[in-house]
Amino acid sequence: MLKAIEEISATKKRLKIEIPAEIVEGELQKALKEIQKKAKIPGFRPGKTPLSIIEKKFGKDAESDVLERLVSESYNKAVKEAKLKPVLPPMAEDAIDIKRNEPLSFDLIVEVRPEVQVLNYEDIEVEEVSIEVKDEEVEEVLQRLSKERGVYESIGEPAQIEDIVVIDYKTDIDKEANDYVYKIGSGPFPEEFSNALEGKKSGENFSVSIDFPEDSIADFAGKKVNFDITVKDVKRKQELTYEELAKELGFEDLESLKKYVRETLEKTKQEQAEQKQKIDILKKLLETHEFELPEGLVEMEMKRITEEYESMGVDVNQQMEAIAERAKRNVKAYILLEFIGEKEGVSVSEDELKNEVMNIARRYSITPQGVVQYYMSKDGSLEALRNSVFERKVFDILLQKAKKVKKVEETK
Repeated sequence: MLKAIEEISATKKRLKIEIPAEIVEGELQKALKEIQKKAKIPGFRPGKTPLSIIEKKFGKDAESDVLERLVSESYNKAVKEAKLKPVLPPMAEDAIDIKRNEPLSFDLIVEVRPEVQVLNYEDIEVEEVSIEVKDEEVEEVLQRLSKERGVYESIGEPAQIEDIVVIDYKTDIDKEANDYVYKIGSGPFPEEFSNALEGKKSGENFSVSIDFPEDSIADFAGKKVNFDITVKDVKRKQELTYEELAKELGFEDLESLKKYVRETLEKTKQEQAEQKQKIDILKKLLETHEFELPEGLVEMEMKRITEEYESMGVDVNQQMEAIAERAKRNVKAYILLEFIGEKEGVSVSEDELKNEVMNIARRYSITPQGVVQYYMSKDGSLEALRNSVFERKVFDILLQKAKKVKKVEETK
């Protein structure tokens, strides 16, 4: 079957394959007999049509089916025999045709994963990052939550930015409103309207003239409008006490809330620290390993990145050099992580894949079926998702094997 392997490059091989004539002919006869069983030919009972007639009528179909199957089977056997790791489907150099009573000979060009002779990925130095959470950071979160959860209450003070005012107004263009609620500083009227309301108290009456731009709200667009305004109420957001905040958020007491905030901040810092360390590890892996990249994979990645840029409205003609560099880096990283994963025995089980689907569904508030449909629509399989889990597991191993070093303080 496999007659020879010719090395075109470190990542491209030519497989010379030959299938003996008797095997080809035997497969053709099997195919014709299968057709004979099902064919409905006028004048003959099912299964009784002479094989010569079947061949005359369906010979080309049989040859096409046999050719496709024999090429596929022989290619798979050749790859296993040669212990190659293809990264893309093979390409035939010339047209492949069956010639009766002759061996089926053909050449396939296959791109393979390059060999990495020396793989160094242990004790990579990464900066140790502190995940300590200070009391001030917890306080900052509590203040923000207290303000966000606050409620607006009437006050007897002059209005300020972000206060809510309740007003009645009349205009010289026959437009008026009662109990109109307006948040100072947030529109939809021009800034001058908010400025006029600042400093006013409940019960005050005043007049103001406002020029509305052409793109303003429909009733006033492009007009100069005179307003007579009565301020009926001024409301300001009152922050919750920390005890009230804890109760509203469902915690037993303030200490429980503080503990939760601290743990959440620590987890966030830990994730950020690990993400930075993983980026540093990958950067050093890329810098310390050199090997030839499969051209086909690089071209595919360039196409993907180009489509990504185009979807964002980027002029790709001005970015081709950057796209090529990014594609090469991505392919190189993919190959390195695959090698490391294989060496460490990393695999992705069906349960892990299902868990990943569920996690994504929860994160984006969609159904698990929606997650599966999304990935299937991209490339017809869940391989992209499986690769994502695989790479994450490899990075976890790299992080475990990394050497943490304290940050060197710069001397002034």
